[in-house]
Amino acid sequence: MKKNYNLTLTACYIGYIIQSVVNNLSPLLFARFSTQFGISEIQLTAIVFINFAIQIIVDSTSAIIAMKLGYRLSTIIAQVFSALGLIFLGVLPFVMPPFAGILTATLFMAIGGGFVEVILSPLVEALPLKNKSGAMCFLHSFYCWGHIFVVLSATLFFNLAGIDNWIYLPLILAVIPILNCILFAKCPMVSLEGDKDPMSYKSIFKMKGFLLFAVLMIASGAAEQVIAQWASYFAEVSLNVGKTAGDLLGTCLFAFGMAVSRTVYGFLGDKMNLKAFILGSSLLLTASYLVASLSPTPYVALAGIACGGLFVGIMWPGVYALAGNEFKTGGTKMFGMLALAGDVGCALGPTVSGAISSDIKIGILVSTIYPAVLFVGTLTLITFFKKPKEEQKTLV
Repeated sequence: MKKNYNLTLTACYIGYIIQSVVNNLSPLLFARFSTQFGISEIQLTAIVFINFAIQIIVDSTSAIIAMKLGYRLSTIIAQVFSALGLIFLGVLPFVMPPFAGILTATLFMAIGGGFVEVILSPLVEALPLKNKSGAMCFLHSFYCWGHIFVVLSATLFFNLAGIDNWIYLPLILAVIPILNCILFAKCPMVSLEGDKDPMSYKSIFKMKGFLLFAVLMIASGAAEQVIAQWASYFAEVSLNVGKTAGDLLGTCLFAFGMAVSRTVYGFLGDKMNLKAFILGSSLLLTASYLVASLSPTPYVALAGIACGGLFVGIMWPGVYALAGNEFKTGGTKMFGMLALAGDVGCALGPTVSGAISSDIKIGILVSTIYPAVLFVGTLTLITFFKKPKEEQKTLV
């Protein structure tokens, strides 16, 4: 009997929405943390760094854990940690030193988010679907739709209940991962072909071209998160735009642009040249960040932020899809290594931007280096993978 994997896809889509919530809710509250708890920019930068540093640690171990525990239990663990982190964010800053409480909540959310990144992509890759690269981009589009969801939810909540009652928002959002545990407990699952006879990490690193994919993942993560983590603060503090306008015209439109690019590719899939799409997007992304950082007009700068989302959206899932197509035997371990590289970029980008100057504009200007790396790396990839398939897969 042919299995229906729609429930599996739905659970994975919701899982990526949850990952976006745990990654992007706190940045919407950075200005509030600063005024209410006296948390400095360096401490806010530390929150971003700790979030992705923990995800890096999780990425390096969760592939092995997932292969031992299985996808089902691993996905449930991811939802549980995400729910606990959200609950702790609303509670712990008021029962212990605020900065320590926020860091503790960040730790739990990061563990949940790290498991999501390593497990859900190979889980979808393993499903017997047509248009695998499109399915991968469509999956990752839900991270963006989740970002939009959390921005709109927060904006609506703050306008109805007041920013002073922000503590209730993470408690409400914690219901979503709790309910998603039920879907993951019931949906059918399939293992990746490469997991039946898993390669060693040494063999994965020796696959020709794999290190180039890792570099592209680092640049993708850095380019995406430097805006995702700082857009709200950038709008409020650097551009002096009100919180509602800044969140909607900056953070929300950035996420919308990402969602559009990933959803479009998700539908068109193999009809588009993914490498050429990434190449062109990297040039346009550079231009967007230059507009955001150099424009003297706040709303033009916000337009640069918004357009950046449209052009950065394809990067992370696009590199994932290309790697999955080229390295069929990599399995969950390979996706774990790619997620690890991506999260190194996620930690690097916003941390460097926050630490390099008290003016986030300068940090965004410096961040144009990431799309430049994507451009050069993709050109190299196009040249490299003109070689015969047999030569591509030979180990060095």
